[in-house]
Amino acid sequence: MTTQDANGGSPAGQNKSNLLEQMRRVGESSGRNRAERLNRQSLPQQRQAIRFEDLPEFKRVATQRMAGEMLGVANPFYRSHDVAAGATTRIGGREFVNFASYDYLATNTHPHVAASAKEAIDRFGISASASRLVAGERPAHMELEKKLAHVYGVDAAVCFVSGYLTNVAAIGCLMGPQDLVIHDEFIHNSALAGIKLSGAARRLFKHNDMENLESILKTLSSDFRRILVIVEGIYSMDGDVADLPAVLELKARYGFWLMVDEAHALGILGKTGRGTFEHFGLDPRDIDIWMGTLSKTTSSCGGYIAGSSALVDILKAEAGGFVYSVGLSPVLAAAAIAGLDILQAEPERTERLGRNGRLFLECARAAGLDTGLSIGRSVVPVIVGDSLRAAQLSNDLLAEGVNVMPIIHPAVPEGMARLRFFITCNHTEEQIRRAVALTAAKLKSLEDRKFGLASLDIDKMMQLLPAGQISGDRS
Repeated sequence: MTTQDANGGSPAGQNKSNLLEQMRRVGESSGRNRAERLNRQSLPQQRQAIRFEDLPEFKRVATQRMAGEMLGVANPFYRSHDVAAGATTRIGGREFVNFASYDYLATNTHPHVAASAKEAIDRFGISASASRLVAGERPAHMELEKKLAHVYGVDAAVCFVSGYLTNVAAIGCLMGPQDLVIHDEFIHNSALAGIKLSGAARRLFKHNDMENLESILKTLSSDFRRILVIVEGIYSMDGDVADLPAVLELKARYGFWLMVDEAHALGILGKTGRGTFEHFGLDPRDIDIWMGTLSKTTSSCGGYIAGSSALVDILKAEAGGFVYSVGLSPVLAAAAIAGLDILQAEPERTERLGRNGRLFLECARAAGLDTGLSIGRSVVPVIVGDSLRAAQLSNDLLAEGVNVMPIIHPAVPEGMARLRFFITCNHTEEQIRRAVALTAAKLKSLEDRKFGLASLDIDKMMQLLPAGQISGDRS
């Protein structure tokens, strides 16, 4: 081989060198073209992160806020209380009669509850510090669950750290895509969230309409693996009671599971406050799943499921909201136990609550207020119309020393906004009569002023909210 050959000087060497150079250039060009092509292809697919300010969810909030500002309605929510809130409370240093707390039997400030909670803190600290499966089990958990099972006359119970989570976890665990959940149209949002998590088919029936429920069962009962029907003991927005005897008649014929949400019924219904089954004189074992919360009658926090031992075993082993969640705080478990002790030892509290609820309902109806379907126990709504009217009425009553909160869209349909009065056993007759009289007078004043959404220039308001230009800043 000559030096010229070695340096690619020969025709063959030059051809090879040229070919390599061409390949290099083609490769570079191909790489550039490929990169440019990929870049061009990716451009239409590139997306900027959506701003939270542009979401329809935020626009609804902003629209509602702006409507309030245009009418001069202050935000009635997130009022901060200075003390334990029961039949009375203190907000911003001022005393109020309070109809906005769940403390139905006035257990929140009971000495037995306070002493039990302090003892639990001294012994266990504040947190369970782990899932109960791992290292979070405490004696108070077992004692509380045993007491709850006793209240309902069933085999067992299991507690969760949140009432909302209780429905989500239990329904999500027990039901699946091959199953059907049928629920009253007024059921709580937590049950709807549980159904969605489960992937089960969902059907609703008209409120307390057993004919409508049966028509659904007739049509669909053979199409699914499992069927669950959900009702509430006392409905949280309306204050009426599920027609449990009629539901049980259908259960005997169609063989579904029945779940009863007792959040606002335990301590309220029945001669001794044991709930809906005592109210109707039914066998509690005929109901498959009892659900309730610990934040009302027992003045704690959390939720529970009560029923058969097999049901509880399944939830303790399979429900994500139990297995993967920290155990209920020992102090909260101890407080709930004490609340159940008071319920058992002092049934006169339930009796006083019933008397107060009936008095409120009678006075409200006599004053011409729309109390909807309420039977006059723990919850009595006063339906006033649109959301802004409800918010302003709440603010007007606050100015007069009465604290009661509005329930507005989307928690209830627009046009059905209301004030929701929570009644306690410690409200006095004078407090009740004065609150009703003030509500009637203030509502009439709003009606005379034609106050509400109808008085707004909606088109003008919407012009102030162009897409993508809403600011969340309200200084």
